[in-house]
Amino acid sequence: MRSLALKGSQGSEKIVDTSVIIDGRIADLTETGFLEGTLIIPQFVLQELQFIADSPDPLRRTRGRRGLDILKRMQNQAYVQINITDEDFPRIKEVDAKLVALAKKKSAKIITNDFNLNKVADLQGVEVLNINQLANALKPVVLPGETLQIMIMKEGKEPLQGIGYLDDGTMVVVDHAKDLVGEKLDVVVTSVLQTTAGRMIFAKKQ
Repeated sequence: MRSLALKGSQGSEKIVDTSVIIDGRIADLTETGFLEGTLIIPQFVLQELQFIADSPDPLRRTRGRRGLDILKRMQNQAYVQINITDEDFPRIKEVDAKLVALAKKKSAKIITNDFNLNKVADLQGVEVLNINQLANALKPVVLPGETLQIMIMKEGKEPLQGIGYLDDGTMVVVDHAKDLVGEKLDVVVTSVLQTTAGRMIFAKKQ
């Protein structure tokens, strides 16, 4: 039986950006208690979200409305306190720059999926929690010599290579599988490459 923490009782303040709200996985993290404390939603982030939700483009409109639904869901969760703040920096035009300025003022962390915001915040000494990086860190460990079953989805960039994917989206590059698109193969992992963009697995046919 898990103990229930009071809203906002633990953890430092964290400022949430638009990309994370639209992505939606933050609601799963807060629901399980892995992310707790006070989450700050600036009004300028809400305005950006509303602007997207009112977009004439159907895809952007759907993404914006999904973000608003995610926020409503989070407001009813036990482990976090949602704090909507009017604090703004009128002389700063870019939303990302506003987020960094607010984080520095409050000594808060920023939660984002945005690679560029992540870099800018790092350069200015603001701690960032990147949900994409967390997702990559939680992917199952795959070691050289392990056997995987992969569906070859397309040809690779290099000669003779075929491309498949694990269930978590990790790309698997299989040598000598160019002509096997559409087939399911047992492959042996030869190496694993970890980059800032994610993980890539190289394999050969068993």
